[in-house]
Amino acid sequence: MRDLARLPKAHLHLHFTGSLSVGSLGDLARERGIRVPATLLDGDPLRVPATQRGWFRFQRLYDAARACVRSEADMRRIVDEAAAADAAEGSVRLELQVDPTSYAPFVGGITPAVEIVLDAAKAASAAHGLEVAVVVAASRIRHPMDARTLARLAARYAGEGPGEVVGFGLSNDERSGRTDTFARAFRIARDAGLAAVPHGGELLGPDHVSVLLDELQPDRLGHGVRSAEDPAVLADIVGRGIALEVCPASNVGLGVYPDLAAVPLRALVEAGAEVALGADDPLLFGSRLVDQYEAARSVHGFSDAELAGLARSSIRASRASVGSKATMLAGVDSWLAAPA
Repeated sequence: MRDLARLPKAHLHLHFTGSLSVGSLGDLARERGIRVPATLLDGDPLRVPATQRGWFRFQRLYDAARACVRSEADMRRIVDEAAAADAAEGSVRLELQVDPTSYAPFVGGITPAVEIVLDAAKAASAAHGLEVAVVVAASRIRHPMDARTLARLAARYAGEGPGEVVGFGLSNDERSGRTDTFARAFRIARDAGLAAVPHGGELLGPDHVSVLLDELQPDRLGHGVRSAEDPAVLADIVGRGIALEVCPASNVGLGVYPDLAAVPLRALVEAGAEVALGADDPLLFGSRLVDQYEAARSVHGFSDAELAGLARSSIRASRASVGSKATMLAGVDSWLAAPA
């Protein structure tokens, strides 16, 4: 079997604070004199039920980690370490998702927060030999006007290269808020050329996926795994050319599926969906990107050719330039052509 850490791949679903290693979070907590829950530092993957209570526990832990990020230096450290970790696993493109609102109070506002992340992404790209771009995300638990503000801010920095904003997302519990109220924010983002990449189809089923498709017109769907429950909805996704950012470890961690074998990865691929594997929040779920590919191999029986297909899908679904995609795809071909 070929080394999956050498397979060129794009990482399209990684959250800013959730990308932290346990060691780095411990360092930040000690530097700030903050006591964080032991669960964040024990190295064990989080397991919660797929209920409101389960989500509350997950969100409380994420917020506790985020509370340790209190300076420009902390933010730059997160970007650099995320890039270094991804590069070591064969990522050639990372589109890191960040909601600047939480970090704004420590750096002078949401605009400086975004600019710090973009500048750090450009520096990390040069330092670690991959392309690091940014997805600005709004939260479902805040007012839709907040999402519009973030969409306009994201539009100011729109591009496709390292250190530029390539997409606009919508995160947090998809059972919260009304999806249609965020449609205007996504129109602002699309008009600026940004990819629409909302979360959905994980905690809610295919009925909500259909709402997302109609109201927000996504280019990619964060998760989307439960579209497999309705062949018509999945066919609609395939027909519209919408890629799915599938994060098996977090699906299990959040109780959506009992184990990795239950994640419908092969069903999605065999239906013709473009699937880009993602790690979501390694800090909480205990595994990074290459672990998702390893699970596809060992749990779902994907051959090296099929794993190369997943890598190609991730690259095609990215917002990298045409030239960059060609180079990345050639790298996948070289990996597959090499002796096992």
